[in-house]
Amino acid sequence: MIDTDEQAKRFDLLMLTGQLAVLENDQVALDCVRTTGQAIADNLKGKTAIPAIRAQAERLEELASDEWWVDVTLPMLELARLRIRGLVRFQDKKQRNPVYVDFEDIFTDPKDVPLPTMTPSVDIDRFRDKVQAYLREHQDNVALQRLRRNRPLTSQDITVLEQLLTASGADRDAIDHAAEQQGGLGRFIRSLVGLDRAAATEAFSAFLDKTTYSEAQIRFVEMIIDELTHSGVMEPRRLFESPYTDDAPAGPTVFFPDPEIDTILGIIGRVNDNATPEGVA
Repeated sequence: MIDTDEQAKRFDLLMLTGQLAVLENDQVALDCVRTTGQAIADNLKGKTAIPAIRAQAERLEELASDEWWVDVTLPMLELARLRIRGLVRFQDKKQRNPVYVDFEDIFTDPKDVPLPTMTPSVDIDRFRDKVQAYLREHQDNVALQRLRRNRPLTSQDITVLEQLLTASGADRDAIDHAAEQQGGLGRFIRSLVGLDRAAATEAFSAFLDKTTYSEAQIRFVEMIIDELTHSGVMEPRRLFESPYTDDAPAGPTVFFPDPEIDTILGIIGRVNDNATPEGVA
C-alpha cells in the first residue's frame, strides 16, 4: 500500500536526516533537525484533546526538550519517527505558496552503493557535556574527591579517573585529545568538576593571614578563588586578562608588589600540579 501522507513523509525525511547527521558527526545538520523537530513537538503537545496525540504526550515533551537531543542516538530518532510521523498532520496549518513542476518520475531497480569510510572528528563540546554529566553522578568516588579537594593525586588515582571516563562511554580518542589539550587527564577532569571552594580558599589562607590586606587586594584574591572553584585549574596569564584587568589594567601589579605576585602564582601552580602526579600526563 502506498503511503500518501505527505506530512508523515516529510517527518520521515527529517528524522532520517538526523540519523545521518549522527553517523557523520555533523553537529550543524543535527542542530537544524533539532530546531525543526522541537517546533513540531511544541505545536503538537498542546493538542492532547486528540487521543492519538494524548497517547504520545510524554514522547512529545521529550522531543521538545533540549535534554533529549544531548547525545541523541539512532534508535531514539528512529523510535521518534515511528511514533510521531502519523501525528504531524495535526499541526496548525501554515499558508504556503504552491510550486508547480512538470517532470516525470523514473523508477529504477535498487542497487548497492559503496560508501567511503569516514572517521568523525572529536566534538569536544558534546564530549565534555557527556562526561561532566556522568561525573556529577559519581561525585562520591574517592579519586574524584581527592581531585576536587586539591589533594595530590597518585598514579593509581589517575588510573581510577581514567576508568571513570571509560565507564561513561567516552571514546578513547576523545579522552586522549582532551587530556593532551588540557595538559593531563587530571587537569581535564578538574576542569569539568571544578575545585571545592573550601579547598580553593584553604590554598590561599596562609597568604591572606600573613598580613592585613586592603578590600581591593582581598577581592582580587577572591576572584582567583572563584575561578578555581568553577574551572578547577587556572593558567597564570589569566591574572592579566578580564575580569582581573577590568579595574586594574596592569593586572596584579596594581595591588601587590612583585614578591607577593610570585607567591600568588606559586599557589596557583601548586593547585594545578596537584591534579597531575609527577611523571604522569
